[in-house]
Amino acid sequence: MKETNELLEHIYKDAAMGRYTSMQLAEDLKTKDNKIKNALEDIVKEYKNFEKKAKDSLKNNTPTEESFMAKMMAKRGIKKEVEKDNSDSAIAKMLIEGLTMGSLEVEAKIKDYEKESSHETLKLAKDFLKFQEKAIETLKKYL
Repeated sequence: MKETNELLEHIYKDAAMGRYTSMQLAEDLKTKDNKIKNALEDIVKEYKNFEKKAKDSLKNNTPTEESFMAKMMAKRGIKKEVEKDNSDSAIAKMLIEGLTMGSLEVEAKIKDYEKESSHETLKLAKDFLKFQEKAIETLKKYL
């Protein structure tokens, strides 16, 4: 049970931070003419979906959020990168780096908790991993 909650907590935190940073990026691109915006909207929707599923699966356990400081640092980093280069290829690279980090972490968590977690939680984690891998492939066309 503890392992299941830890895996769900990880999925929730990763999806919540991914949603937050992707929404910040979308906001920074609002006045720009980027072709990558639709792909970014799809990524935000998927992050929201996994965030909700993980939170719902945690039931009575309230998931912890990333710290305010972590969110502000991410927001500043995104703004700085967009100001430096807002081309579709630069945005795709930034997103791919974040998704790759997330997929490596969730893959490690799946291996760590594979034997102890519930089947439903493992399926959610594997689906989250597939989403990240698919998003990476989609974004590669913008490089």
